[in-house]
Amino acid sequence: MEQLEKLKIAVAGKGGVGKTTIAGTLARLMAKEGHGVIAVDADPAMNLKFALGIKEGPPPISELKDLIFERTGAHSGSGIYKLNPKVDDIIERYGAKGPDGVVLLVMGTIDKGGSGCVCPESAFLRSLLRHVIFKGNVVIMDMEAGIEHLGRGTAKGVDLMLAVVEPGMRAIETVGRIKKLGADIGIKNIAGVINKATDSEMTAKVELKLKEMDIPLLGVIPYDKILIKADMDAKSPLDMGGAAVEHINELNTKILRLFI
Repeated sequence: MEQLEKLKIAVAGKGGVGKTTIAGTLARLMAKEGHGVIAVDADPAMNLKFALGIKEGPPPISELKDLIFERTGAHSGSGIYKLNPKVDDIIERYGAKGPDGVVLLVMGTIDKGGSGCVCPESAFLRSLLRHVIFKGNVVIMDMEAGIEHLGRGTAKGVDLMLAVVEPGMRAIETVGRIKKLGADIGIKNIAGVINKATDSEMTAKVELKLKEMDIPLLGVIPYDKILIKADMDAKSPLDMGGAAVEHINELNTKILRLFI
């Protein structure tokens, strides 16, 4: 298969819909086909390592306080800091190489409580994500529903936003918010993925809701108990196999056909 020079995919959705499973499995599948893949965990839950099959994940970047304050110049106490700190060595220094050559980078969370200024951390994470997106490689990002790490400039480099939804109004409403947030910051391509599908009638109802929101459906992934076992055993879904993984593989094929 022709090699991808660049492909940036953000996977978002309500907590618990299975976006981490989809993001991690897509990353492994693309890496298996010979593409250089960076998997970015930008979800506060920080569970992408399990979906990739990595036992010991790398340190969350947000917790590298000394490095962040040194690079941003925030340690001076003046309240002035760099908006574009040096980040080009972070992937090599703090990324963890996993199965099939996937490199995992964990963004971490920012504590908005307390009295300390969180601006340097935010500036550093956004600068790092911007660097990851605009360099080469295939990048699969496991986002939270609020896609807070993405700014307007960064979003321009995202080729596809996958909005993962399961049967249920809360998940559907979250997808609606994700679409609006994505549009507000300039993401042009958004597609829906129905996960944990149990029957055709319910799937059709969700597809209709997506159509009403003008979100094309790219894939349907069935409910699969094997994924529960994979989670309990702390194993990668791809290493366990099953119907859900087969359908994620079909989703992967569709995505590659769109961009190759």
